[in-house]
Amino acid sequence: MIAMMASAAPTTLVHLSAVDLVIIAFYFALVLGIGFYLKRFAKTGEDFFLAGREMTAWVAGLAFVSANLGSLELLGWAGNAYQYGIMAAHWYWIGAIPAMVFLGIVMMPFYYISKTHSVPGYLKLRYGTEASALSAVTFAFMTILMSGVNMYAMAVVMEVVLGWNLHFSIIVSSLTVGVYVAAGGLFSAIFNEVLQFFLIWFGALLIPILGLVETGGWSGMVARIHERFPGQDFTHMWGPMSSASNNPMGVHWIAIVFGLAAVQSMGYWTTDFLVVQRVLSARDVRSAKLAPIIGSFFKMAVPLIVILPGLLGRAVLPFHLVPGNVAQPGQFKYDDVLPLMLARYCGPGLLGLGITALVAGFMAGMAGNVSAFATVWTYDIYRPYMRKDAPDAHYVSMGRWCTMIGLFVSIGTAYLVQYNKSMMDYVQALFGFFIAPLFGTVVLGMLWKRVSRMAGFWGLLAGVVTSVTVFLLMKFDPSWVKVFALSPLAQPLAQAMWQALWACVTCVVVTVLVTLVTKPKPDEELRGLVYALTEVPREVHTNWLHRPAVWGVAALVILVVLQIIFR
Repeated sequence: MIAMMASAAPTTLVHLSAVDLVIIAFYFALVLGIGFYLKRFAKTGEDFFLAGREMTAWVAGLAFVSANLGSLELLGWAGNAYQYGIMAAHWYWIGAIPAMVFLGIVMMPFYYISKTHSVPGYLKLRYGTEASALSAVTFAFMTILMSGVNMYAMAVVMEVVLGWNLHFSIIVSSLTVGVYVAAGGLFSAIFNEVLQFFLIWFGALLIPILGLVETGGWSGMVARIHERFPGQDFTHMWGPMSSASNNPMGVHWIAIVFGLAAVQSMGYWTTDFLVVQRVLSARDVRSAKLAPIIGSFFKMAVPLIVILPGLLGRAVLPFHLVPGNVAQPGQFKYDDVLPLMLARYCGPGLLGLGITALVAGFMAGMAGNVSAFATVWTYDIYRPYMRKDAPDAHYVSMGRWCTMIGLFVSIGTAYLVQYNKSMMDYVQALFGFFIAPLFGTVVLGMLWKRVSRMAGFWGLLAGVVTSVTVFLLMKFDPSWVKVFALSPLAQPLAQAMWQALWACVTCVVVTVLVTLVTKPKPDEELRGLVYALTEVPREVHTNWLHRPAVWGVAALVILVVLQIIFR
């Protein structure tokens, strides 16, 4: 069957040379070898799900960023940079750095001290089983959908660049990830993610370097874009956002600051267990606090390999790309811009390296989702509600089995992406469903000891229902876009910001109202779980160069400088 799917491949843009095939084959063999080698170190639940809590700040920090740097990011945000211009970089700067610093300084001590395996695990300690179960089920559902997006992203690369059949690409790549994660758990995922981090950078840097050479540098690229697309501003981040009608995203700066920076990004980087799990693997509290801050410096540089190729596509591609949900046979979609640029610039050897970088990105994204799904399913759904007193080896075995089951379910969800303009439109909507309301629940629980058990559950449920309702209304009746997004011009990414903001606000309001009419938990049950009742470890006798707060401030200063340069 696989042979038949492979033979049904469409026409290729390029052909791989022998050296390209060797590079790609070597990479697949390497990641599988790492997975089976590390299987010997993943014997207990602590090893399999949290890598034994032995990672240094640098390893955990690199894995933290790499888990978010999959082929979904590479293809999706390159496509959005083509569609919306440099405004897409907001998701990497104001939409990431403050949240990563906040995670390291404020939230990681609580996650780490409580020794939880997951964010739903923290909610169980703070609120009880109701809020924990709801967050675990919604998160497991989200990771299945997200892993499907990563499968689809990799298939796009293989289809556009190599002409491989979509179904063939999905099956081969997903099985490779499933084998090495099921073998070594988070140990295997983290070490492969660190390897993939460097492969992604070495391979993906080829496009911006060669593209800027062709266009004559940044100023030459900007001039070409203005010449080819005189009606819209694709090269400024803040200037066009005084009005939704002045930018291709149809967004006002209020949505960027409050919807993206204050809710979407805070929710993702502080409560999405896919990334938080990597930091929980750190060997001590200081390393856990420092890891996301280390990651923030690398995150600020990612637009070089993600956003810049999309802008270069506007400047050099001889044809226009179209939204994915309206593409006709023979037309290329927004999400195709990165593989198109790869085919434009890379010859034998370089093409193999570039393809390997995208494969590495797919592996990183898929590994992050399946390892997070395995942990949440095993520790937050299966153990508390299905089999409470099994030996530790049983839960490790369950983690391995549900890794493979989750992959097969994800294959079915991969095809849902085709019904959206771009991959990231779909992804940001998912974050609005599950992550935005969860952030309100977690932060209120950490900062306000008065929040009651049932307030956490009802607030979270109200936030999820609000988010889904707002999304469906805007999706199937465009007249609602003006109501919720405050402009009929708002594109899906802008709509997702407002969707997240409304969901979080609803969650907070309902949580506060229910708290005022219900009884809080006793203080003795909240020690180590809320700020007012927890002694947070501080680096009193540590050299200032090793203090997370110092580097967190440095990251924020660099962020401000970048906003001024590209305003």
